[in-house]
Amino acid sequence: MTRHRSLAAALLITLALAGCQSVPLNITGQNTAITPAAPPSMVSPLVEKRETLVATGYAVISVQNHKNPAQQRLLAIRASKLDAYRSLTEQVYGQQLDASTTVADMTVMSDTFRAKVEGVIYGATMVSITPVGDDTYETTLSLDQHVVRDLRALYLGQMAMRRR
Repeated sequence: MTRHRSLAAALLITLALAGCQSVPLNITGQNTAITPAAPPSMVSPLVEKRETLVATGYAVISVQNHKNPAQQRLLAIRASKLDAYRSLTEQVYGQQLDASTTVADMTVMSDTFRAKVEGVIYGATMVSITPVGDDTYETTLSLDQHVVRDLRALYLGQMAMRRR
């Protein structure tokens, strides 16, 4: 019986490892930084295929923390603008995700996700700020492709400086 269990365990491990794939590494530069090789389609992001990036942000008026309705509207406009900038930042730099899952007795006990967006956006054009329905504002921003390239170049330069 134990021979069958050992054989079954070996078979399961073999099947699990069969799905794994090695990632070839390229050694580049004089400081021998190791970077994974990526297919050309992954190197040039989808963003670079568009002339301009467009991002939309939303905010609800009634949840703004102020008693004065006019001030609530202004705060909602500001919040929707910040949401649009967050969306642009996401498109330019991507999103960092942290996830954690706890399993006990083959049951998921907890599953948490955390997303983080970080970057600098400048040169965005305000396309529109419009009310949507009775209680929401929508802000749309656009960002030219050339500015996106500049932003990425600055970001990569900053990352290189941090590593030194």
